[in-house]
Amino acid sequence: MRQTILKIHPNDNVLVALVDLPAGEVINYDGGSVTTVNPIQAKHKVAINAINAGDSIIMYGVLVGKAQAYIPAGGVLTTSNVKHAANSTLTQGKHASWQQPDVSNWASRTFNGFHRPDGSVGTANYWLVVPMVFCENRNIEVLQEALLRPLGYGRKKVYETKAQQLISKVKSGGSIEEVLYTELESSDVAGLENKVFPNVDGIKFLTHTGGCGGIRQDSETLCGLLAGYITHPNVAGATVLSLGCQNAQASILQAEIQKRSPNFSKPLYILDQQTIGKESDMVEQAMRKTLAGLIQANQNTRQPAPLSKITIGLECGGSDGFSGISANPAIGYTSDLLVALGGSVILAEFPELCGVEQNLIDRCVQEEDAQRFVSLVRTYAQRAEEAGSGFDMNPSPGNIKDGLITDAIKSAGAAKKGGTSPVVNVLDYPEKVTKPGLNLLCTPGNDVESTTAEVGSGANVVLFTTGLGTPTGNPIVPVVKIATNTNLYNKMSDIIDLNTGTIIEGEETIEQAGARILDYVIQVASGEVEVSAVRHGQDDFIPWKRGVSL
Repeated sequence: MRQTILKIHPNDNVLVALVDLPAGEVINYDGGSVTTVNPIQAKHKVAINAINAGDSIIMYGVLVGKAQAYIPAGGVLTTSNVKHAANSTLTQGKHASWQQPDVSNWASRTFNGFHRPDGSVGTANYWLVVPMVFCENRNIEVLQEALLRPLGYGRKKVYETKAQQLISKVKSGGSIEEVLYTELESSDVAGLENKVFPNVDGIKFLTHTGGCGGIRQDSETLCGLLAGYITHPNVAGATVLSLGCQNAQASILQAEIQKRSPNFSKPLYILDQQTIGKESDMVEQAMRKTLAGLIQANQNTRQPAPLSKITIGLECGGSDGFSGISANPAIGYTSDLLVALGGSVILAEFPELCGVEQNLIDRCVQEEDAQRFVSLVRTYAQRAEEAGSGFDMNPSPGNIKDGLITDAIKSAGAAKKGGTSPVVNVLDYPEKVTKPGLNLLCTPGNDVESTTAEVGSGANVVLFTTGLGTPTGNPIVPVVKIATNTNLYNKMSDIIDLNTGTIIEGEETIEQAGARILDYVIQVASGEVEVSAVRHGQDDFIPWKRGVSL
């Protein structure tokens, strides 16, 4: 019989509804029982005992809110009767020991990746074309139009046929009703056309709105992020377009590249428009350099590599009330498995660690990392408050509707992505991962800004959990989309890769799901499986300007 209610931690004073519950329903949990006062929607929270105004709300064993009004036993928690609260007293870490999971099933496993001269291994093989400044975005787009389809990297125009059918209706005098309701013929599934360079997965043309204006630190940070992409193991080389007079100078980019890869040897072509002159000359040189680089990139083929060469970025977006009890702890177990195998994982989204900071402090191997984490979190929170906001304003309307009514509830579930392994390093954006194990990276909670940052720091696979559905991807790294519930998996099967609703339904344990996800990661890293975001060409890239972004 399917479980209808869940008590996550022994100290919790609330339960999570796993299914819709009517008022007057007697629900049993861990030897106790309570009768629902209100209808309770799945994913929302039920008070175990009466909670008075001002009392603490405990979930995941930590403080996640304070009652604003009396909540009877069996009553539902809402934004009207609960407000955000989190533990703000951060103490020196305990450096707790870690019980590693059994990884014998993967001890001899490898993946097939692209080996780079610096010892890193890519899960894909891309060529980059990037601008130093937004003034060059048009030239990037001109190059994209000129090169993408002739080289076989253009996506089939899935919806063009359908659009033509509708336009024909309009031209023939069709009515509004015909345009709205006429059944359309199906078109081909999206996919790459025949490639000139079979060993190169694609050319990625990045655009952005930075590089000049704003403050100098923004441009310097942008150079660091671009350097992270150029030196990334999934990138074979890059063509860089510079105007010449912008804050983000090519010399800064080159210094950032050397910082990340002292023996950098990939083909890199930096073109300066104010030096070259005419746009036509600039574009022609860029085409020549790019094609020369692609010839070199095509010489690389996939070869076996140990799983320790995988770096996983952990991300959640469009979260729901099941995120913290299905998908997030599942990839947390995947993280622990990979760390035990010598790989690296990145836990980011600092606004979504609110209330669980002490747990992460206690897991820091080095005291200086614990101190840096505290400093970064406090500075971030202070800047948000100075801007008239705060971490308590992090949950989106979709989060709240689906049971994440305070930032601390959302954060406690989001932190489960990091598993239980020790924290080996704390990084500030856009620093690079250099140590195997669990790394903390300061980023916003914004899905694309955070995913962009994790890849810039070295993630060559991203695990992205979602309860509401989001198509987010990345230009150079496969983003695996994991549903927290089966309804979402079935409803949005075109953009979701894996389902962990099986945990909610009692068909699978967290550990079984986490092991299944690792097996899938190995297939993705080997190029055996194309994830939905890659198939759809979902190339989201948004640099963080270090302003207040929750």
